[in-house]
Amino acid sequence: MEFALQVEPPAFDPAKAKQLLADAGYPNGIDAGDLVPIPPFFTMGEAVVNYLNAVGIRVTMRQMERATFYTAWRERKLRPLFITGVGNSGNAASRVQEFIFSKGTYAYGGYPDIDDLFEQQARERDTRRREALLHKIQQLTIDRVMFAPIMDFRALMGVGPRVAEHTITSIHNSPFPSYEDMRLKD
Repeated sequence: MEFALQVEPPAFDPAKAKQLLADAGYPNGIDAGDLVPIPPFFTMGEAVVNYLNAVGIRVTMRQMERATFYTAWRERKLRPLFITGVGNSGNAASRVQEFIFSKGTYAYGGYPDIDDLFEQQARERDTRRREALLHKIQQLTIDRVMFAPIMDFRALMGVGPRVAEHTITSIHNSPFPSYEDMRLKD
């Protein structure tokens, strides 16, 4: 995605997670309440529940129907933990606007300095400066642990011997092929 900051994912380290909880004053872990995964990713939600419970963050998965989930998210009623997955088009600014900028449709709060940076990038005409501002915003979300990255969605695709021309990568940033445009061998 244009203007996306490329970073290494955080290391999977359950022992360190347990130690951090102990250092924070929770040697026996904490009860964190419900975790609501975005529909239909309930099996992924079960995996997250298992990982969190294993390190002492005790959660219970609560499923919601899709429309109910989106309404609750937009109205900022999902608490304490929930899992999202988004695929809105555009560039990194599109996602910052909706999820990080405090006035965004799906933002839960925000930070005045990040809001200022977002407004600066929206006015910036120089592409390199705009990219630098968006990278700074994204780095601040990492530094402040505003989000916990848990999954990198990849769609598995296969191409058989009868396919003359596949369309798997024809649409940029889309994991779904255009079956209408696929050509088979005669």
